[in-house]
Amino acid sequence: MTFARPFSLALALAALASAASAEEVTLRAISAFQAGTSFAKPFEEFVANVNENGKGVVQIQMIGGPEAMPPMEIGNALRGKVVDLANSTAVFHANLVPEGVALTLTNRSMAELRENGGYELMNKLHEEKAGIHWLGRLAQNIPYHIYLAKAPENESVKDLKLRSVPVYQAFFAALGAQPVQMAPGDVYTALERGAVDGYGWPAIGVFDLGWQEKTKARIDPGFYNVETGIYMSQKAWNALSDEQKAFLQKEMVAMEDAAGSFITLAEEEGKKQQEAGIAMVGLPADKAAAFEQTAQDAGWQMIISASPENGPKLRELLTK
Repeated sequence: MTFARPFSLALALAALASAASAEEVTLRAISAFQAGTSFAKPFEEFVANVNENGKGVVQIQMIGGPEAMPPMEIGNALRGKVVDLANSTAVFHANLVPEGVALTLTNRSMAELRENGGYELMNKLHEEKAGIHWLGRLAQNIPYHIYLAKAPENESVKDLKLRSVPVYQAFFAALGAQPVQMAPGDVYTALERGAVDGYGWPAIGVFDLGWQEKTKARIDPGFYNVETGIYMSQKAWNALSDEQKAFLQKEMVAMEDAAGSFITLAEEEGKKQQEAGIAMVGLPADKAAAFEQTAQDAGWQMIISASPENGPKLRELLTK
């Protein structure tokens, strides 16, 4: 009897210590973008913030980038909980959630989407269709542009071969260009050999790939907005405590609230591109308006065709 109370106390303290250590969860993460590049850096900042502020609550262990997992496989990896967390884009898992491409077309801030129900609907579609929880958005305020190997004639890209991806393939076709799907790693050689006359790419990141050496012009205005975000395995998300979920949401919103920095980043890159000899070809006001309208119409037509029920709802919520 004399040993029962100390022994019981020791067991209780051990149980408390075990419970305390069990409160911290480590999430395994992958990035679709190479470390140190423009679209990897915001996620790297997010990971650093979580690991610094979330000690005892949540930690993130980076597994690697595209060298560890092809970007197009990330959606299935999240669905199967092969990884818990990913820095990716809905464009890469559009085969699972075709409506996700609408995030590229939105002209509303994440604060607006969280307020008006746009975030809620998009997350619901991800969870129901793919077992993926959309934590939030990283890249905002970064338009895509058309870059060319030489200055265009009459400010037109008609009949030009442009490297494309599915999200803006319909738009390029509507402009009369010839879209060519091609991995980023093949673009430099394709420009060098004349296999393509140009490419679609964000306002930032051209120098990451050395493409400025083969680029002579950029068409303004831009179109759409780059979307990269943080996506979680729904199984991993559901396994978190309320405290852990609230912590990750807080860190995510903090990143979204700092999205104005991307505007400065894009402006600085534009100056750097000009210094590298890339001419900014600004379309006249009437052509610019038609250009932007064609982009929106082509993009939303694709989404509504793929999702007749949810497409119109998303357009109402995601666009002004």
